[in-house]
Amino acid sequence: MRAGTKTVMIAVALARLSGAQTPTSDRAPGATIRGIVYDSLAHRPLAGALVQLVDADPARPFSRSTNSDSLGRFAFNDAPDGHYLVGFLHPALDSIGLEEPAREVFVRSGRAAHVDLGLPSARRLRAAICRTDPKTDSTGIVVGFVRSATSSEPIEGASVSGEWSEFVLSHTGLTRSVPRLVATTAANGWFALCGVPAGGTMVVGAASGADSTSSIEFDVPAEGFAHRDLYLGAARTSIVMDSTVVRAASADSTTRGDSVARVPRLVRTGTGRLTGVVHRAPGNTPLAGAQVSILDGPQTRADDRGVWTIANAPLGSRLLEIRAVGYYPDRRPVDVMPETPPMSSTLSTLKAVLDTVRVRATTLYTRDRTGFQQRRRSGQGHYITADDIARRSALYLTDLLRVIPGLYFQLGADSFSRQLMMRGTGRGFCAPAVYLDGMPMYAFDAEDLDAAVRPEDIAGIEVYTGIGVPMQFQRPMSGCGSIVVWTK
Repeated sequence: MRAGTKTVMIAVALARLSGAQTPTSDRAPGATIRGIVYDSLAHRPLAGALVQLVDADPARPFSRSTNSDSLGRFAFNDAPDGHYLVGFLHPALDSIGLEEPAREVFVRSGRAAHVDLGLPSARRLRAAICRTDPKTDSTGIVVGFVRSATSSEPIEGASVSGEWSEFVLSHTGLTRSVPRLVATTAANGWFALCGVPAGGTMVVGAASGADSTSSIEFDVPAEGFAHRDLYLGAARTSIVMDSTVVRAASADSTTRGDSVARVPRLVRTGTGRLTGVVHRAPGNTPLAGAQVSILDGPQTRADDRGVWTIANAPLGSRLLEIRAVGYYPDRRPVDVMPETPPMSSTLSTLKAVLDTVRVRATTLYTRDRTGFQQRRRSGQGHYITADDIARRSALYLTDLLRVIPGLYFQLGADSFSRQLMMRGTGRGFCAPAVYLDGMPMYAFDAEDLDAAVRPEDIAGIEVYTGIGVPMQFQRPMSGCGSIVVWTK
């Protein structure tokens, strides 16, 4: 795989843009040069582009400029006969680190001329940057800039990594791998990751010295081109016991018993400030008490108006989670900077989402009943059947999970919520993936699980810690296990 690490300039410089215009008082009216600027990446006309027209002859200081309208159209009137270069400038070009080459246009005998401009297509960009054959290459590319979160200045020499999951079927069976690409930013902070999966999900992150971003998850479009800027900022890492900072992080303290005892966690904090408001759908009314947190960072709750503030957020590109009991969680990347604008989120009721899933999953579970028993006989993982549940007379789902080795509940920073933790493949504990009737449920804490399903409605539970997780229950880029709940 070839990963470009230098800015690719597909450009012909537009010179002499400040030259004087040719007088027109002593000659016949000239021709009109018109065209359209098109965004081949977004598949729509490009409005607001600065289109520039210059004479191709350096001895003739002729230049004009205009802006494309809402339909991408532009026009230059009264252009004398001659040989010209036409190009355009737009933030969309700057964002991907490219400049579109100038186009040639000839005016003869005062006849109108037409020339179209546009951002290169994803295929052209991928071929130019990664030096691949556009006819045979079906992979994707991620480009962007790494900048300082405080000054927005580009950061040279930063390391940018990308990961995704791949499943390979061979004569030995189905295996899972996690390919990893690493690129180094150029002097202007630009980077490119070539050979990523087109139409797939991946995570990217950046690091420079002691500063690093969170792992940002996003989808690469099927056409194979994605743009993502990353911001780096300083963050302090502390060990927090409940909501109290006990000391700066320096030693491994992740080994804990399987209990609800006070368990410390690593938290990144900084000088950033995030604010926002949470509403519920339908109705768009404030959602009081919603929990807002930065992954591995500080947490807070929305007030009665749905308004929340995190005053000690770590600077840089982070992952924000917003959740509330009975509502489907919202997870999104956010760039924490000195003046990050307020955010607005709307959470849909979990009941609406799960009702739809249950209607579709009734038949799926019937077909998967034998699969449950087959996996149980395989010896991998821990299994709780409906008969086990009936004998234990548990009040909550989490009561059933307490007997599983390697699981424990960690108190959140608010000393109220409980996070289900599992012993991972490496050192310490991690948050497992949770599946309900085959559907992944993200950012669930213990209270969310108990609210989602009652023990008497459960037909079976599968728990996989560390290795040995079945393919259909594996979470990409995770060394943690999975908990699978099937309803009746």
